[in-house]
Amino acid sequence: MEQLLTKAFAPTRLEVINDSAMHHGHAGDDGSGESHFTVVIESTAFEGQNRVNRQRMVNKALGDIPGDRVHALAIKAGVPGELG
Repeated sequence: MEQLLTKAFAPTRLEVINDSAMHHGHAGDDGSGESHFTVVIESTAFEGQNRVNRQRMVNKALGDIPGDRVHALAIKAGVPGELG
């Protein structure tokens, strides 16, 4: 995920956090330890875009990963300095 997002957005901040352990035994936990993630990304590519469009941009850059290999993906996307 990091490589795809870096290539698509040249982010000034990128965190890909594996939240899978917090969802062990819940729906979507396939036992792989890689089912639930949070992405925190800041990039100038998000300027002028609303929250929904930013999330769509991230999902498009990730291709088949969300919904296929990853059960849940939380996205926090903003311009540099916006997310604190």
